[in-house]
Amino acid sequence: MKFHFLTIFPEMIRAYTDESILKRAQEKKLIAVAAVNPREYTKDKHRKVDDRAYGGGPGMVMLAEPLLRATEKLKLKGKKRKVIMLSPTGKQFTNELAKKWAKQYSDIVFICGRYEGVDDRVRKILKAEEVTVGPYVLTGGELPALTIADAVARQLSGVLGKGESIEENRTASPRTYTRPEVLTWKKKNYKVPKVLTMGNHKDIEEWRKSQQ
Repeated sequence: MKFHFLTIFPEMIRAYTDESILKRAQEKKLIAVAAVNPREYTKDKHRKVDDRAYGGGPGMVMLAEPLLRATEKLKLKGKKRKVIMLSPTGKQFTNELAKKWAKQYSDIVFICGRYEGVDDRVRKILKAEEVTVGPYVLTGGELPALTIADAVARQLSGVLGKGESIEENRTASPRTYTRPEVLTWKKKNYKVPKVLTMGNHKDIEEWRKSQQ
C-alpha cells in the first residue's frame, strides 16, 4: 500500500514515517510513503497556496489548483484508491475502518489542510471523503493523517511481524507491568499484581478481561 500526503510541511511526515515500525515496513516494501508539497505545483513566483475566502471571514483558505495539480501528478488509476480530506466535522475514523481500508485500497491520499481549510471544490472534484480522528480542532491535517496511516499500516500483513502482535486480536489490558516485581520509589513499595506472577494463564486471562 502507498500513502500519499499532500502537505506544505512534508518534513513533518517524514519525521514520523521514517522511524520505527513504519520505516521497517518501507524497507520491506510492505508500504510506501510519498509527501508531496503543493507549493511545487503553483504557477506564481511566490508559490502561493492560499487566498482569502469568498464571503469574508477570518484566516485564509488553501487554493484548489495546486492541490489538484499535485494529485493529478500522482497518476492514480483504478478503484483501489481513496482520497481523504482531514476535517473536524468529517466521519469518525475507527479501527474497523482501518481494517477495511487495509484490505480494500492500494493507495490512500491525504489532503492535509492548513489555515481555515481547503477550497471545497477539491473535495468535489477528487470525490474525497471527509474524516476526523476526534471531536477537536488541530492546526493542520498532518497529525490526523499520520494517525490514520499508522492505524491502517499496522493492519497489513507483515508490518508488525507475527499476527499475534496486533493487540486487538488478543486480550489486552491497560494495566501492564514488567520487572522488578517490587518497585521501591521514594520509600514506597509498588507490587505487580500477584495473579500475573503465578503462571496460571487462565487466571491471567480473566484478570486482563476484568481490567479492560
